[in-house]
Amino acid sequence: MDIRENPLQRAYRQRPIAVTAFCVLAILAIQAFFLKFMGQTTICDCGTVKLWYSDPSGPETSQHIGDWYTYSHFLHGLLFYGLIWLVAPRMPVGYRLALAVGLEAAWEMAENTPMVINRYRESALAEGYYGDSVINSLSDTFATIVGFFVARLSPLWLSILLVVATEIFMAVMIRDNLTLNILQLVYPSQAISNWQVGG
Repeated sequence: MDIRENPLQRAYRQRPIAVTAFCVLAILAIQAFFLKFMGQTTICDCGTVKLWYSDPSGPETSQHIGDWYTYSHFLHGLLFYGLIWLVAPRMPVGYRLALAVGLEAAWEMAENTPMVINRYRESALAEGYYGDSVINSLSDTFATIVGFFVARLSPLWLSILLVVATEIFMAVMIRDNLTLNILQLVYPSQAISNWQVGG
C-alpha cells in the first residue's frame, strides 16, 4: 500500500462502485438542496409530472422530467467525458464520473440563479422562463450521466457524430441547441432571436 494514499483513494481502490455512487448521490443532494434554497419548485406548479414536455418555449419547459433541452444535457456528458479525458487521461473512471456530475451540478445551480434566469429571458425562446424544477434539474444531470457512459463506451468518432447530429436535429426541430443556447446566454443576438421565433 502506498503510504501517500489518502483515505478517499484507499476507499475507492477497495470499493470503486460504492465510493463513486456515494459521491454522485452526495452531489445530487447538494444540487437539489441548493435549488430548493433558491426557491425553485420540486415539481411543476401545474401539479403533475410528465415524462416528456414537447413545447420548447411553453410555460412548462424545464418543469418536467424530459423536454427538448434534455438532449443538450446528454451532450454535456459526451463533452465532459472528452474534456476530462484530455486533461487527465489516467484519472480513474469513477473520479471522472464524479467530476462530470459535479460540473453539471455546478452548471444547474448557476443557471437557476436570478442573474442567469434573467439573462435567459432575453432570448426569444425563453421569455417566460423562470428556472428549473428540482425534478427537471436532477433529470438533466442524469442525462449528463447517460452521455458520459455513452462516450465511455463509444469510439471517439461516434461521440463526435452524436454531438454534430444532435445539434443539427435540435436546430431543425426547435431552432435551438446547445451552441445557440450558450451563444444567446453569453452574447444575445437579436438576429438569432428573430430566426428562433420564425422571423
